[in-house]
Amino acid sequence: MDLQELRREIDSLDKEIINAFSRRMELCRGVAAYKKANGMQVFQSAREEEIFRKVYDLAPEGLGDSTRLLFKNIIDISKHLQYREIFDDTPATYKELTLPADAAVACQGTEGANAETAAKQIFGEGCKPTYFATFADVFEAVQSGKTQFGVIPVQNSTAGSVVQAYDLMGQYNFFINRTTVVEVTNCLAVRPGTKLSDIRSVYSHPQALAQCSEFLTKNGLQAIPHSNTATAAQMVAQSDQPIAAICSEPCAALYGLEILQDHISDYVPNYTRFICISKEMQLSPDADCISVMLKLPHEEGTLYRLLSKFVICGMNLQKLESRPIRNGSFEVMFYLDFNGSILDKNVRALLSDLSENLEYFKFLGNYSET
Repeated sequence: MDLQELRREIDSLDKEIINAFSRRMELCRGVAAYKKANGMQVFQSAREEEIFRKVYDLAPEGLGDSTRLLFKNIIDISKHLQYREIFDDTPATYKELTLPADAAVACQGTEGANAETAAKQIFGEGCKPTYFATFADVFEAVQSGKTQFGVIPVQNSTAGSVVQAYDLMGQYNFFINRTTVVEVTNCLAVRPGTKLSDIRSVYSHPQALAQCSEFLTKNGLQAIPHSNTATAAQMVAQSDQPIAAICSEPCAALYGLEILQDHISDYVPNYTRFICISKEMQLSPDADCISVMLKLPHEEGTLYRLLSKFVICGMNLQKLESRPIRNGSFEVMFYLDFNGSILDKNVRALLSDLSENLEYFKFLGNYSET
């Protein structure tokens, strides 16, 4: 055969494959109807393993693994179809999001922190947050009902993810209901009269120090982590030592500090994303982003199969973050952000798939950005 003849044969065979695939999906709809009527779960691990063994044994020599991968994709498509059939007439339940100006809001740090700016962007200029010493305290305040909401930084455009926030997400019960982005204008702030040549140590939150690492290195300054940019500024204002803080310009003014140099971030503009959390699941009509956290088994192809689910559903994966599970195992927890709304049955089908098929899965919220 010449090339054109071979291609015609392939085209003809592709039609047969599509017809067979279409027939298989129709049968899967019947399976979904049966499972729904009988209260059965979509995921049947024994049945999946049986199929994978059979196709591996039936595959031509040297194509066993490839055939098994092909059928893993087919199975995943089949399962998503079944979840969609089951959730076709199951409405989403949620509480509509309200963000009153007088809401009790928890932030980490003290007055002048970037979290205060984020809270005011979400709740309005009249918002007066309650401040806590640590991120854990903020999560605890929301979980215990001390405050209705909490505002936490999760990502910076220069320094990346705020790892302390991500590490705490699995320890508390909460839902993300809104995000906002704050432009961070880092400056070097000191007590009035202090010269740059007097300074050896600079205090700030680790994220702010990372955002200004080039400035610190160039000037031979020692970076010392502090709990928050605003508490660092407050400490410098109260100290009689020649030390400095990295903080925002409004924060420096609030504590009566002199700005030795402004816009010292490695990259300008510099932004930090904050999440707003609540104890109850609350949803705004314009919610278009979903966050989840999950754990994958140490098995071949599990990450590939996870990512393929988003392709099957036609959803855009915005972020994939991994953090070590601190139990000495080298296992990791994955954090995913993707576009979607739980009002969409396609999304609810995907979430049910993930929840039912994974060892650990946690829905973190469905939200939009202010």
